[in-house]
Amino acid sequence: MVKANPGGSIDPKFILGRDKLIRQIWDVLDRQCVLLNAERRIGKTSIIRKMAANPPDGWLAIFQDLEKIHTPTEFSEAVFQQVQAYLGWVQKIKSKAQKAVEDHKTGDYGLNSRSWKELLEDTIRELMKAQERSGKRLVMLWDEVPYMINNIRKRSGEQAAVEVLDQLRSLRQENPALRMVFTGSVGLHHVLDSIHAAQISAAPVNDMYAIEVTPLDPDDAVSLARELLTGESLTATDINKSSATIASEADYFPFYIHHIVAGLRLNGIAAEPEDIRRLVQRQLTDANDPWELGHFRKRIPVYYSAEKDAVLVTTLLDHLAGCNDFVSVSQLLSAVQMQGTNANRDDLIRILRLMERDHYLRRNDEGLYHFRFELIKRWWKLDRGL
Repeated sequence: MVKANPGGSIDPKFILGRDKLIRQIWDVLDRQCVLLNAERRIGKTSIIRKMAANPPDGWLAIFQDLEKIHTPTEFSEAVFQQVQAYLGWVQKIKSKAQKAVEDHKTGDYGLNSRSWKELLEDTIRELMKAQERSGKRLVMLWDEVPYMINNIRKRSGEQAAVEVLDQLRSLRQENPALRMVFTGSVGLHHVLDSIHAAQISAAPVNDMYAIEVTPLDPDDAVSLARELLTGESLTATDINKSSATIASEADYFPFYIHHIVAGLRLNGIAAEPEDIRRLVQRQLTDANDPWELGHFRKRIPVYYSAEKDAVLVTTLLDHLAGCNDFVSVSQLLSAVQMQGTNANRDDLIRILRLMERDHYLRRNDEGLYHFRFELIKRWWKLDRGL
């Protein structure tokens, strides 16, 4: 039975509602590498963990979380170690790559730039040879790549960050059978913008196909809620109605669905629609922020480092939080100017495009804007006292 596990590592067999998306990703991987775009807490890591646990026949999938990597050397050594963990035949890699580790130690961060590249190249080269012998196709499932690249940028500079991305692109070009999946909740476009701002030209992922991870389809979200209610032995007069309420209140995010069911269980609350709504309202206004929604506010000055941009983003969200309908660019321009924000149309359009890519906003076919997620809009109004 499925148990509520908000934020925890979920057994792949209990990751529900993602089979269609996973089939789509494997279909694209048949032809090229994938850049998996996702909002935080939407389930991207669970998706690639399930892919690693259950690859189709003929595929070898290697999963790796890169969030804690801060230098190119740490990255190449981590890949080397992960390959060792997955494959037991790496003596040939050791004889070549480990010698580079021992011979080229330098400074606080390990290897020099040439040595980390050699280590990575030797590791992938030998891995591809093993893949050819096995008759399987290889895919590296790398989680939080943008986070890692941003860590490298901050520790070692923009040039080092772009060298890692360029090296990975070079490996893809040199090994046409190699597949990579990059995921990340920190937008890679922000990292690349900082690289471009340093006058470094880079287009390191334009050979990868971008796929966006969205919340669950409503039917799948309801099914997940029902499975969790059953797994936690929670009572409900009408379990289907209660499941639909949970799915809707969570805006179809699996993370928040898990949180709601866990909250019902821990607080001894019956899974009735009104009780579910009251629980969610308390969660959205809890000073301890159990759902970590404050991240959507705290990340604004990080993503939009220019103070005027951060002010504009906050002003736009404040205005849109009070709008029930989609809003035009002209209406938004008037609204922010009335608030004293010094923005012209070009500034506004630039920020609106970034806010789309950062999953704050969505644009309809007529070019009008609204909050991307109703749950985040609801929380923003409460948090900002609007």
